[in-house]
Amino acid sequence: MADNEADGAAEAAQAPAPKGKLKMILAGAAVLAIAAGGATWFFFMRHHNEATHAEAAAPPPKPPTYVEVPDMLVNLIGLPGERVQYLKAKIVLEVKEEKQAEAIKPSLPRVTDIFQTYLRELRPSDLNGSAGLFRLKEDLTRRVNAAVAPNQVSAVLFKEVVIQ
Repeated sequence: MADNEADGAAEAAQAPAPKGKLKMILAGAAVLAIAAGGATWFFFMRHHNEATHAEAAAPPPKPPTYVEVPDMLVNLIGLPGERVQYLKAKIVLEVKEEKQAEAIKPSLPRVTDIFQTYLRELRPSDLNGSAGLFRLKEDLTRRVNAAVAPNQVSAVLFKEVVIQ
């Protein structure tokens, strides 16, 4: 019986130990979860506040300025015997600042001449679809930047393009 009592006492001593270890493990896991949540909250709130301050500190971008180019009407190249086709274009130049626009305005006759010369070399098939207009835009932008250097034109914009 003494052995039974000793075994019972040993089992009783061992039985509470797993409950104590389980409580310790659960408490440790809870502390880690709270710490991880706090660290996550701190990281995102700090990142959010930095982004808010960066947005507030940056001045709003200036709207672009536009320079009107006189309307153009040119005949397109065609094969002999074909009907003559015409291109009518209303073009606007986009620049970043007002002072660039003022610097470009005296060069508008040169820009018009360059555009007219280039447009007269086109065929109607060169202007087919949006890809043709995109290529035309890119070519005109490159040519106008060469004509108004050191000033820079951001884009050539079409207000109207009619092929007849």
